[in-house]
Amino acid sequence: MLLQTLLETPYVTISYDHQNEWLFADWRGNQDMKSVQHGAMELLRLLPLHRCRKVLNDNTLVTSMWSEAAEWAGTECFPAMAAIGLEYFAWVYSPNLYSRLSTDLTLQFTAASPVVATFDDIETAKAWLSQM
Repeated sequence: MLLQTLLETPYVTISYDHQNEWLFADWRGNQDMKSVQHGAMELLRLLPLHRCRKVLNDNTLVTSMWSEAAEWAGTECFPAMAAIGLEYFAWVYSPNLYSRLSTDLTLQFTAASPVVATFDDIETAKAWLSQM
């Protein structure tokens, strides 16, 4: 991946992958409603600027539950991203059980668009996203 860092905070780095033409969100540490909302709003800001229709969302380094943000992410954030052109969202699970449960809870609130697929490793996620 040839990455250009667009945003760096203590809890997420968002980069543009020039080779694959997608945004890469690399989340880390403890997450909560505030950090999830801030990172997601930055994705919403950056997607149209880079004309992206794909996101590679990596939670591998997330270490906490963030379920308080699940309904908001599923019912507000994903529809807003779809409305500005997001089509595919590859989501790499954290090995942390509670973070994984938060991801699954988010997906229960998520409609059919954009297409969201979950993965246990980043290489499989990248391969799937490349084919879309």
